[in-house]
Amino acid sequence: MPQAGHQIVGALRCVGTAGTAPVVDPATGRTLIEVDLAGPADVDAAVAAAAEAFPHWASTPPAERAGALTRLAALLAERTDLLARTETAQTGKPLRFSTDFDVAGTVDNVAFFAGAARTLEGRASAEYSPDHTSSVRREAIGVVGSICPWNYPLQMAAWKLLPAVAAGNTIVLKPSELTPLTALLLAEACLDAGIPPGVVNVVTGTGPVAGEALVGHPSVSMVSFTGSSAVGRQVAALASTAPGGPRRLHLELGGKAANIV
Repeated sequence: MPQAGHQIVGALRCVGTAGTAPVVDPATGRTLIEVDLAGPADVDAAVAAAAEAFPHWASTPPAERAGALTRLAALLAERTDLLARTETAQTGKPLRFSTDFDVAGTVDNVAFFAGAARTLEGRASAEYSPDHTSSVRREAIGVVGSICPWNYPLQMAAWKLLPAVAAGNTIVLKPSELTPLTALLLAEACLDAGIPPGVVNVVTGTGPVAGEALVGHPSVSMVSFTGSSAVGRQVAALASTAPGGPRRLHLELGGKAANIV
């Protein structure tokens, strides 16, 4: 059975410390591949890689970051067929939907953030005391830990990765263990586009093990999570009490917004 591992410092590591899990095609029930499940040691290695890569990437001129993302958009467009077929195989959605929405939308998002990387700017602020002026300067945060759901694996990974990387941050991304394959392909494309090793890292694993280790890691400066409201509350609690102090938090949580007509 083929096996997939984590993408850390630009290298594929098939040494998950929490076992393996099958990635199943829901349309056929066929196991596509066995994926390694990250334990705390794997997460620690990924965060360490991101932290080491951060100073250089944060100091890279925005034009260079924009150039890398522009190359990434072109590479993803070239790899549309591979990405779409992989997305369809792991999620069961129609191939045309994967092609025209998931992959095409991701390419468009990459192009957008390539442009956005050039628009980062400061601004003058109010004068609070005589003979002194104030200004606002935007700086990268550090290592961002992001956790994605199963339903839009490629797009959700891109939505979390792109703004972080465009702004000069590094990232450790944990896709759903049910649908991790296109996130790994995205990380591979980032390397091929010239984004330095360690800027984008992917750990495949479960929420209770890999996700908890990522949210609670003392070197993570910001956490982004998409999932249920119940788990979102757990993420918020852990992010606010973890070693290293509270970190910035972005939550996109589930809800049905029921109406009575």
